[in-house]
Amino acid sequence: MTREEKILQHIDKNGLGIEIGPSHNPLAPKSAGYRVHIIDHMSREQLITKYAQHGVDLNRIEEVDFIWHQEPYTELTGKNRYYDWIIASHVIEHMPDLIGFINNCDEVLKEDGVLSLVVPDKRYCFDHYRPMTSLATIVDHHIQNATYHTAGAVAEYFLNVVSRSGAIAWDARTTGHYAFVHSAEDVIRGMQSVLNDHAYLDIHAWCFTPHSFRLLMQDLFALGLIQLREVAFYPTAGCEFYMTLGRKGKGSSTSRMELLDIIETEIREG
Repeated sequence: MTREEKILQHIDKNGLGIEIGPSHNPLAPKSAGYRVHIIDHMSREQLITKYAQHGVDLNRIEEVDFIWHQEPYTELTGKNRYYDWIIASHVIEHMPDLIGFINNCDEVLKEDGVLSLVVPDKRYCFDHYRPMTSLATIVDHHIQNATYHTAGAVAEYFLNVVSRSGAIAWDARTTGHYAFVHSAEDVIRGMQSVLNDHAYLDIHAWCFTPHSFRLLMQDLFALGLIQLREVAFYPTAGCEFYMTLGRKGKGSSTSRMELLDIIETEIREG
């Protein structure tokens, strides 16, 4: 299957959906006939300015329907149990409250709606040397209703992100040396902006392998913290893996112990 087929497998093109943060690379563009509302952190005009020097096709940037300022999606859209699907590619790892994000999506989805996620595999991107995200941290951030990343999270991120042979994302076949991306000054500046200004820095808060993410979704459902379960899962291709969640999902058929064993193998192979 192609990347698009994995992401769009459970997306009803005739239904109404949301794509979150597609910027210059929408997966379900209006120009292709999708009935979609775009949620992003700035307007189309602002996105065009942001990406003007990035060498991307600015014409692909969609008109933004809802500019998000951290309010619940039900409040932002004025809708509840309304949408058939949501696509979020390389979004969930940025969210200070991961559980809150999933539940935000759930609240605007119909009972049979789906959330299609594309998630970076920490082994094959700049998160390579960063610690695997724990259930404890995810739960604690939700209880604290986190809206920005902590100074500690910012420090750990800036200290440990790397490139490999000059790239910030690669695949399992890639060889070459690793190099740190940020300086000590970057670390201190980032921490100070959080401590002094409560600034939101757009970092990867969470780091996963495919099966650590599967286990997390299974555990969060078992703990009653989310109501969405795994509908479909596709392992890593390149630097990312794919999961679709929904209230009608049956979850992973792999036991917790098996998932833990697979995670150990993933880490060794990475």
